[in-house]
Amino acid sequence: MWASIFSFVNLLALIGWAILVLLPRKELLLSVVLYLGVGILCLVYAAGLGHAIWSGAAEADFGSIEGVRAIFASDAGVTVGWTHYLAFDLFVGLWIARDADHKGIGRLWQAPVLITTLMVGPVGLLVWLVVREKYRGPRTSPGPLQRIRR
Repeated sequence: MWASIFSFVNLLALIGWAILVLLPRKELLLSVVLYLGVGILCLVYAAGLGHAIWSGAAEADFGSIEGVRAIFASDAGVTVGWTHYLAFDLFVGLWIARDADHKGIGRLWQAPVLITTLMVGPVGLLVWLVVREKYRGPRTSPGPLQRIRR
């Protein structure tokens, strides 16, 4: 069962990434990535986590490296953990794509950042955070930290 779920979430995530990188940026397609990609991955994650905990296949012990290793020692733990990564990385990729479109950055410049995010999520996000600063323009209203300080 877990091998089939693992294959399904991989395929679903790859379809979402293919839409982001290869297809035109239509709002309908971005909604497909969000709700039928990220949303279903989140649903699979929640159901898989619930099943793994309920059946005793995984006991959540995040307090030590041994505890986290034990979580990933089963097919259930690996599948649920992997689905977690896929969901968050795809969501980050969607945000990057929308943000880059809003800033007028061409798709050819976006593609390497999106592919980096697909392959090594936090590195792709870091690259985008650095790149987007060059395109942010002047601030016309206080940023989030300035609002907090007031």
